[in-house]
Amino acid sequence: MINQRTILVIDDEPSIREMLTIFLEEMGYTVKTADSVGTGITAVDTNAFDLVMCDLRLPDGTGLEVLDHARKNPSAPPFIIITAHTTPQNALDALRAGAAEYLSKPFNVEDLRLILRNILGTEPSMTPVKNSGLIGSSLAIQRVLSLAGKVAATPSTVLISGESGTGKELLARAIHNESPVKSGPFLSINCGAMPENLLESELFGHVKGSFTGAVKDHVGLIAQAENGTILLDEVGEMTPSMQVKLLRVLQERRVRPVGGHLEIKVNTRVLAATNRNLAEEVRQGNFREDLFYRLHVIVIHLPPLRDRLEDLPELARFFVQRYCARFGIPQKRLSEDAVRLLRTHTWPGNVRELENVIERTVALEAGELISSGVLTEHLHGTTNATSHGRHILPEEGIDLEEYLNGLRADFLRQALDLTGGHQKQAAEMLRLSYRAFRYHAEKLGLSRGSTASDHPQPKESS
Repeated sequence: MINQRTILVIDDEPSIREMLTIFLEEMGYTVKTADSVGTGITAVDTNAFDLVMCDLRLPDGTGLEVLDHARKNPSAPPFIIITAHTTPQNALDALRAGAAEYLSKPFNVEDLRLILRNILGTEPSMTPVKNSGLIGSSLAIQRVLSLAGKVAATPSTVLISGESGTGKELLARAIHNESPVKSGPFLSINCGAMPENLLESELFGHVKGSFTGAVKDHVGLIAQAENGTILLDEVGEMTPSMQVKLLRVLQERRVRPVGGHLEIKVNTRVLAATNRNLAEEVRQGNFREDLFYRLHVIVIHLPPLRDRLEDLPELARFFVQRYCARFGIPQKRLSEDAVRLLRTHTWPGNVRELENVIERTVALEAGELISSGVLTEHLHGTTNATSHGRHILPEEGIDLEEYLNGLRADFLRQALDLTGGHQKQAAEMLRLSYRAFRYHAEKLGLSRGSTASDHPQPKESS
């Protein structure tokens, strides 16, 4: 039985021990931990383990010493050697010493899951988080919900990774709703949607007079989320100086408002989300390694829609029902050929793009049945176009300015949706300058609701 298997984790970093304990218990294992060669050898001598995961470098020696000691017993368990100091020689030494596998930090949990399955022949057990808002019954999404259900009960920092539109904020809110601080506030901020000085003010607060427009004291979002949760969305977009300030907050659990001299003690759980590969950003020098490890305690990766297409029919029908109810119209249904058409799309905008396509279709089509022919126009974002790309002028004519404004608004809105509200990235998608994008967005009323435009911006230094 899976729940009778026991794994020993030997690592001197508490965050690694905690992350592996949560991950392995989520798979159904019993987990014991040790933090040195001495305590590891004692554990191996006094307990029967099915597997040992051991760090290569420990305070009083190396993991190979534990491995060498354990192998004196003919019934020694298999070892996985893990380390942040990856070299070909280290890997060779570990395998020559008898290790079953060699794994580099930071490691991908799916790689570890496969290694465990190969060594022990196990499948994960499911204890999913409830009421997540994430629709789907695929194994991929159930694994996400299972791990989220485990980490929700802990105070650990969680990093949610995944492409834009996969549902990272939904998952963060679900983790909060099943956490010990669920009665507290849940606040979210997009770290890439505003300049550094405004982001600092929004996160940490400011005192009156600290910059132009600071007419009164402002409590930052981290302090506002006291005894609750804050989600730092797109944390990989932070500038280096903001990364330093965030690291200090995570370490000290104190914030200092902009222009202030006193620090405020905070008790706020921090969740972070990113559509970037932070490990690669660290290697390229764009993201601080110490902050990466502070955030990388527990990582949950949300797969893109194209990797869980078995969930697509359920998702599409859910959105059809949602928008029919929201618009107060009779329920529509998707034909089988429409569902097949949806499966052929690449979905660069993931679930958010699918939701937008269904919303447009439900809003604009009068028929009860949504066929593939009806869906094609909305799926590809074209209107009044022939197969040759020509736009057909109706016999009654059109208001050209209004029509072009409508097209402009639609493309701006889609660009914002696809980039998660990141105006600079949206401007790049449309080959516009950032200034031109903001002008059109404000003129068309698309900037309302954006965090960056809801607050006066501090005067930037020259």
